[in-house]
Amino acid sequence: MSVRFVLDNSVVMAWCFQNGGSRYAEDVLESLEAGEAFVPAIWPLEVGNVLLVAERKKRLSEASVVRFLALLNSLPITVEQETPERMLKEIISLARAHELSTYDASYLDMAMRLGLSIATQDTSLIRAAKKSRVPVFDPASARKNP
Repeated sequence: MSVRFVLDNSVVMAWCFQNGGSRYAEDVLESLEAGEAFVPAIWPLEVGNVLLVAERKKRLSEASVVRFLALLNSLPITVEQETPERMLKEIISLARAHELSTYDASYLDMAMRLGLSIATQDTSLIRAAKKSRVPVFDPASARKNP
């Protein structure tokens, strides 16, 4: 059985901006060689926004954005759709309860619904995951127990 986890955008963006030098993010990326990640419906827009802002600020070239999007498209990342009703009820309630943005709450909600761990570098999301008894994804233990 392959490794499955919810992938937060904080990890994805660390792949793009390598000057961050996150060993955790690199290990999560390596985990996708034998695994599958799940992301909420907001994820493509969240990724796109970060890339466009970086391009406008001259941190990335258009060619770099195109290459990075090609990398993402090659990875086993499944975008899970969500109904507007759930987004406007359960996810807002979860965001309120844990003082998260609705974007971050959508990742936590998905991990809770799917019974998966969450790969994140966001400290607020890590704190909320722990309070909700959602494990934070550990790439090292995933390699030991595929």
